[in-house]
Amino acid sequence: MTGTDQHAVVVGGGLAGVTTALELADAGLRVTLLEGRPRLGGLAFSFKRGDLDVDNGQHVYLRCCTAYRWFLDRVDGAALAPLQDRLDVPVLDVAHPGGPRLGRLRRGGLPVPLHLAGALARYPHLSLAERASVGRAALALRRLDPADPALDGLDFATWLSRYGQSARTIEALWDLVGIATLNATAQHSSLGLAAMVFKTALLSDKSAADIGWAHVPLGELHDTLARKQLDAAGVRTRLRTRVTAVTRTPEGAWRVDTEEESLDAGTVVLAVPQREAHGLLPAGALADPDKLLDIGTAPILNVHVVYDRKVLRQPFFAALGSPVQWVFDRTASSGLPDGGQYLALSQSAAQDDIDEPVSVLRAKYLPELERLLPAARGAKVRDFFVTRERTATFAPTPGVGRLRPGARTDTPGLYLAGAWTATGWPATMEGAVRSGLSAAQAALAALGRHREHPLQEAA
Repeated sequence: MTGTDQHAVVVGGGLAGVTTALELADAGLRVTLLEGRPRLGGLAFSFKRGDLDVDNGQHVYLRCCTAYRWFLDRVDGAALAPLQDRLDVPVLDVAHPGGPRLGRLRRGGLPVPLHLAGALARYPHLSLAERASVGRAALALRRLDPADPALDGLDFATWLSRYGQSARTIEALWDLVGIATLNATAQHSSLGLAAMVFKTALLSDKSAADIGWAHVPLGELHDTLARKQLDAAGVRTRLRTRVTAVTRTPEGAWRVDTEEESLDAGTVVLAVPQREAHGLLPAGALADPDKLLDIGTAPILNVHVVYDRKVLRQPFFAALGSPVQWVFDRTASSGLPDGGQYLALSQSAAQDDIDEPVSVLRAKYLPELERLLPAARGAKVRDFFVTRERTATFAPTPGVGRLRPGARTDTPGLYLAGAWTATGWPATMEGAVRSGLSAAQAALAALGRHREHPLQEAA
């Protein structure tokens, strides 16, 4: 091999790109990682607001997210993003005729699917008949193969209605989970992706849905610790570096042009959003590159509220009967001084709110928090701000599966990574890491370098 053959350039420093770079470097390649932003981490990052460390959005993962758990281990960050001992989600319904009612989705210790039977039997937000119908739908869901292409063309809501799920059941259970994981309601979600989420998280292992989240700013995990491991692996990382072109050299290698330099490499991985990848793909790399432009996007809005006192005693909860979806206590991880509390509202599928002025969002969400949290009614709001990701994820609409490309392109030495590629997962941190692992495995196989897949045992 020539020096160029042993050089790999990874374009994009999100979770997919960092994963790819680490795997290629660990296999002995010389790796350059290029990122246009001043930091790593992609859309799972942190920033400073005064003395606060703020995550751009609330990100969680589940115990079944074996790739993201591998990533945390690889960057020595697992202890900073612990998992629950067992799934426990408080669900508060403020629209109940008898007044606000709190329920919990908490798993037991029995095998699947009995691990959730007790929680379902006690779930107060559904009638007895609705709870019984959930069990029947879950059994039918277990029989589905998420990889079946026929499922990709159907929407989840239609399938749920076929199995007797009422509008209330979809709202209080299926969408409660689905909107947070798919970034879409059941009506706008591919049955294939929904089946993958629910089968993996709720019907594969009793502990699969236990929830984990960062107890430090996301930037500490995805930027600081990741950069430390990239440096240790010998990866040359260039931030604030925009790639302008990817072309073939006369010798058959790849040339990656930036605004400052040109790099020659035997392997190039485009770990950037689908539209950016489309703009960089050379002719012939994909049979129909315009499919990438047909992959839609979906927004996520995060509402951040700092109170002068503690108003929430749970680490998080989900809401029904309110525009509020999920509320997280971010006080400790943000570095907020003693005496106050910092709450983050995670609003997925936020098409209706994503472009609203802050004043409108404040008028909408502060009264809702007072409805949900009586202690907030007498509290002073020290700060209120929002973070918006208009293209936070790819839209998991029916038919999206046929648009998502695999890691390999039709041109040797050029690969794709990103949560939008064909991972089988929706747009999650798990999907991003899996895509990076797939791209690295494909590149190494083409170079004749065998490297055991990090998830081989888990698979």
